[in-house]
Amino acid sequence: MVRLFHVYYPVRTLVLLACEAIIVYTCFALAAVVRLGADSYLALNYENGWFKILAVTLCSILCSYYFDLYAPQRFGSRTETYFRILLVVGVMSFFLAALIYLFPEFAIANQAFLLGLVMLTFALLAWRACYQWMMKQPILRERVYVIGEGPRANHLVDAIRNRTDLGMELVGWAGAIANGSVHRETVADQLRTLGTRIPVDRVILAMSDRRGIMPVRELLDLRLAGIKVEDASSLLEKVNGKIELEGLHPSALIFAEGFRVGASFLLARRVVSFTIALVALTICLPLIPIVAILVKLSSSGPILFRQERVGRKGEVFTVYKFRTMRRDAEAGTGAVWAGKNDPRVTRVGRILRSTRLDEIPQLWNVLMGDMGFVGPRPERPEFVQWLTEKIPYYNLRHIIRPGLTGWAQVRYRYGASIEETQQKLEYDLYYIKHMSVALDLFIMFETIKTVVLRRGAR
Repeated sequence: MVRLFHVYYPVRTLVLLACEAIIVYTCFALAAVVRLGADSYLALNYENGWFKILAVTLCSILCSYYFDLYAPQRFGSRTETYFRILLVVGVMSFFLAALIYLFPEFAIANQAFLLGLVMLTFALLAWRACYQWMMKQPILRERVYVIGEGPRANHLVDAIRNRTDLGMELVGWAGAIANGSVHRETVADQLRTLGTRIPVDRVILAMSDRRGIMPVRELLDLRLAGIKVEDASSLLEKVNGKIELEGLHPSALIFAEGFRVGASFLLARRVVSFTIALVALTICLPLIPIVAILVKLSSSGPILFRQERVGRKGEVFTVYKFRTMRRDAEAGTGAVWAGKNDPRVTRVGRILRSTRLDEIPQLWNVLMGDMGFVGPRPERPEFVQWLTEKIPYYNLRHIIRPGLTGWAQVRYRYGASIEETQQKLEYDLYYIKHMSVALDLFIMFETIKTVVLRRGAR
């Protein structure tokens, strides 16, 4: 896997994206040559034709990204893939039509863009069919052997079997080594056959307890023979973008790279958060009176909703939002999580939540330093004490400022139970371990996609 912006991507995904960018660029360039003939040299070189095609290519890749065409784990049907490609071409058609109508000079003469869209449709459909066929070929798949049992091993095996974008093929699984049903000698004998009787490219250890049972000598021989040996926790962290709490030992956090919480780095994050929040608040200023009026008309009560939340180092602060629930939402229940289709949410509030407009006042919290723009979502004090007792390492999320958006928000749904909160904590730990300005900017970019597709809100 390749690491970009402190996020790991399968090599196949990056190859897919790069090839499609080349296809899009080539289709529009070829269309210009076909439609203009000898005049194409002038249009492309002296009328900024190459830059126009590059801009269209970037927009096409962005549309494909927003339609999840580079996230094959979200859907497995070939028909759905083709349908999404047609949606991308359709959106590009409307986009180019509007752009050329508003800025006629952007067009490449003689309807070159129209021909390019037609060529692009057939080229992308043919490329995806060819790509899916190639990815099924054994020669392009990495042969993997797994050692171990339990939830971690099961998650790993499921990922290998279901995530075709990983490019892995399970050729063997020596499970149940920890409970004695498979002895160390048995597994050692199997490892000695790897690379000879059983061709293998990678061995992954998924044992919950390795003391006295891990075949060290045989694993070292495999490593020196050119076969990759990897820990399951490390691979799952890269694949899923989270640090699983199951079987997590403190030493895994103490000796791991990352967890940059130095004063200079935190100051840099603070400057970036303040600047972006100030720009965002300036852009949102025209919306604030409109939203305020809608909230006031939707139900009786204050426009702004104030609530105590736990911030950095456990300090409690007041968070501000536009009110989305009726005034007496917790009068008879006390502090409770919002549920799906929560009856306490007003009609206007439901729209504000799905579009995230209710969170505009939190930009003030960012400016005041109570929150960062990116970080773990702040939780209520009533829940923090209870969750700290129930979920190990929960307090680690308080070593940095909470955020308006975050890695858990763009990768997981709203957490309204202890199980879902634990899942979100696993994403928060990944963010805290890998946090950087580049990752923050990437999360902001992902947040736009989350808002546009209306994911995760309740």
